[in-house]
Amino acid sequence: MEIADIKSQLTLARILQHYGLKPDKHLRLHCPFHEDKTPSLQVYYKTHTAYCFSSNCKTHGKSLDVIDFVMYMENLTKHDALEKCKELIAGTAIQLTPVDELTRVAILSKMFIYFKNAVHNSKPAQEYLKSRGLDAGKMEVGYNTAQFHHGTRKEEALINSCVEVGLLSPWGTNTREGGQAYKPFAKGCIVFALRNQSNQVSGLYFRSTTNNDDSKHFYLRDSEGLYPKYPDANTERLIICESVIDAASLLQIKAITDAYSLLSAYGTNRLNPEMKAAIAELKQLKEIIFAFDNDEAGNKAAVKYAEELKQLLPNITIAKMILPCKDVNETLTAHNEEVFTMLLNERTTDFSFSNETTTEDPERKLLIATLNEKPLPDKKKDAETSNPLDISNPYKIAYAGNTANYYVQGGLPKASDHMKVMLVIENKGTGIKARNRVDLYEDKQVERLCKEVAEKLALRKDLLEADIYRLTDLLDQERDREQHSQAIEKPLQVLTVKERNELESFAKEPKLIKRLNELLGQTGIVGEERNRIFLLVIATSHKMPETLHALIQGSSGSGKTRLLKQISDCMPKE
Repeated sequence: MEIADIKSQLTLARILQHYGLKPDKHLRLHCPFHEDKTPSLQVYYKTHTAYCFSSNCKTHGKSLDVIDFVMYMENLTKHDALEKCKELIAGTAIQLTPVDELTRVAILSKMFIYFKNAVHNSKPAQEYLKSRGLDAGKMEVGYNTAQFHHGTRKEEALINSCVEVGLLSPWGTNTREGGQAYKPFAKGCIVFALRNQSNQVSGLYFRSTTNNDDSKHFYLRDSEGLYPKYPDANTERLIICESVIDAASLLQIKAITDAYSLLSAYGTNRLNPEMKAAIAELKQLKEIIFAFDNDEAGNKAAVKYAEELKQLLPNITIAKMILPCKDVNETLTAHNEEVFTMLLNERTTDFSFSNETTTEDPERKLLIATLNEKPLPDKKKDAETSNPLDISNPYKIAYAGNTANYYVQGGLPKASDHMKVMLVIENKGTGIKARNRVDLYEDKQVERLCKEVAEKLALRKDLLEADIYRLTDLLDQERDREQHSQAIEKPLQVLTVKERNELESFAKEPKLIKRLNELLGQTGIVGEERNRIFLLVIATSHKMPETLHALIQGSSGSGKTRLLKQISDCMPKE
């Protein structure tokens, strides 16, 4: 059989079907010949050719006919590719190389290409990624429709391969055809590839798009490899996230990927030997930064792994980001990307629990509210030039004492019977900081704080006490000034005719509750779909003759106060 005969009898559609490749509606594919984050391979069914527009592809500049496609797909010689094409025409070619010859890496690589292509044709996948602030165009992510073993894609070798790696398992009998039925693994999940040291797909991680409570994480059995990949050998600064979703969130921020390498720990108890070995191989590494969840489990895991890595690499700096929300992904959905630049600049080497704030802390909410904003304008510049306090940002009040620099983060408390603040104390010479929550009205707390900070920052305890007592007086004066300026009642905001008409039109459209719930999600209130709309409806009853009320019950650390605060912030101030 001549080459011309092969080209006339073998279609490109048959080739793509053989390799489990399905173009999107624009006839584009994630190119199987190089690492491809966005579909760059264009398919031309009319001429039975394909062309990759990426300059990173080994086929770039070459129009691929069916023979070339097979040759590059299986790394064959021209002669062997011709023989393979003859088998395809004769119908004797197996869908995939038999399982005993095809490596696990090859199977997973081929299936991940299929999963990646499915994202662009799946509305549930696109909606889920959007809700998590993830962009499929900026990373490699797939979607498991669990249809890869049905219809025209149902071929014995493909099914055997998927059973071999765990993507399918025998499950009863197909009642329509009387043959073996199969249960797919992790149906309806988005898919991330775990990669080995050669940057090959050696494992798969699945995240449910429908279940946010139980059974939401799935790792394919016998999975190995790291996410997003093994860190570059020249890495100087490495960020370790608690989950794959968190690492994916940071992966799409160029300012971070330009300056840092990323690694997912697969949870609070899965910083495994493969990860530690990869970290130990980074000869240029200077700093490791933990970005674990802002909860008890995340804090404990960060302390545990910081100690282990410090023993492994005693000469590197180990720090952590203090997140304003529960985790990295939630922070991304609630704020602009620039917030992570601030958080990285504010990272600390202090891993003690006593210095941490929680996601339920009401005062922490004040700081969160400013992370997307510029410092407030200095409206009374002349009056404040003589004020020792720097109040240009009321949520981070600065004071340069005689012994150290002091920062009150999160603003001042409104109640006048206490002065509970998050106080950051910085050694002027070394720049080392200590962070503690303290009531400045409690002398015993202040004395204990000064003793601990004096030991940590190598400063004199008596001088620290003098500074803090002076700071307390200044904060007292500042709070009195704020309360006095707010004593004059401001008139209620009056809606314009246009605004009122727009609101009335919005309220009259169908499915009001559903649309309100979607808007709540867009404000950054992630999850809690039922509770958030329930609380909003209750809150909006404040003008009814008989208002509605609710009690929120949940375990400690479940986010009750935070959810209530978020809904409250959606209501008018008056």
